[in-house]
Parts: sequence; C-alpha cells; structure tokens
Amino acid sequence: MLVIGNGESRTSVDIDKLNGTKIGCNAILRDYKVDYLVCVDKRMLTEALNSSYHKHATIYTRHDWWIRSRLEPNLRAMPKLPFESKERYDQPWHWGAGPYAVLLACTLSDDIKLIGFDLYGNNGKVNNVYKDTANYNMSHKRAVDPRYWIHQIGTLFSLYTDKQFTIYQDNWRLPETWNYSNVKVDKISKLV
Repeated sequence: MLVIGNGESRTSVDIDKLNGTKIGCNAILRDYKVDYLVCVDKRMLTEALNSSYHKHATIYTRHDWWIRSRLEPNLRAMPKLPFESKERYDQPWHWGAGPYAVLLACTLSDDIKLIGFDLYGNNGKVNNVYKDTANYNMSHKRAVDPRYWIHQIGTLFSLYTDKQFTIYQDNWRLPETWNYSNVKVDKISKLV
C-alpha cells in the first residue's frame, strides 16, 4: 500500500508508474488518480466532490462531514482514532490528511510505503507541491510546524507494531520518536 503525501520530494517520482493500491491526500486529485483520497480540509473535500473524483475513487473525510454528505457516491468516514487522549494533538479535529491517510493504510495493509511525507520546510518556507494554488499556502509563507504530524504518525507506528512502514526519502532525518523496529527509511530511487 502506497500512501502519498504532498511534500516536494515526491516530484521525482511518476505516481502513475507505481504499482499497488494508492492512498493520496487532498489536491493530488488534480494530477493523479488514486484508489483512496483523504480530504479532511473542508475546502479540499468541496473541490473533490465538485470534480466528480468520487466517481472513480473512494473519498474519506471527517465523520461529521460524511454524515452531512453521506448520499455522495463513494464518500466514507475516516476510521476512528485507535486510542483516546485528552491532549490537543490527539484530538481528531487536529489530525490532518497525512496522518489520517497513514491511519487508513493501517486498516487496509500490513506493508505501508510512505512518499512525500517531508515533514520539514524548505529553507523555512512551505514544502508542498500545491503551494501557490487554491486552498494552499503561498510559497513565501513560513513552513508548518511538523510537531503534530510527527507525534500523530509516530503514535500510529507505535500502535501498529504488526505493520511494516517504509518511508521513501533522500537526505532526510527520521524523527527520533520514530525509531521503531517496524519503521525504516529508504531511497526514493528504490521505490521505482
């Protein structure tokens, strides 16, 4: 199972040429067809539904938005978080498309490959292939603080010890909290 984030590192790979089931995040719908699309930002969900993307792919969104739009074909509610916590960063509303896409993959596969999960900005600025487009930050904006993503995805790594996670990145540092025996980093060139 391939989980595709929107970090700029993924631009070196033609997603269409990769084999296997694919989960993508938000605006990937503009460039590629994936099997499952995760849209937990209301603007991106609206864009996906207006594009008729749901006619050929299943779209996952927040439970409360699914309830309101459940008559849409192929629209599903995201799986519930597999734990309970009162901490802000553990509340479902504070989970973005990337961590939710990894959670979805955990419910569908034992071998999960992540690409485009860059986490860190480029020289302190936004690191996203869709920057400067509708529903995304401008390229001159400061990079998003990755602490929530690191915590949320790391929590999934720790909970799903029976799953194998491979993160495809070049010249990238694995967060210290992601040092689990079921997590490894490999070169993007090995993905192709």
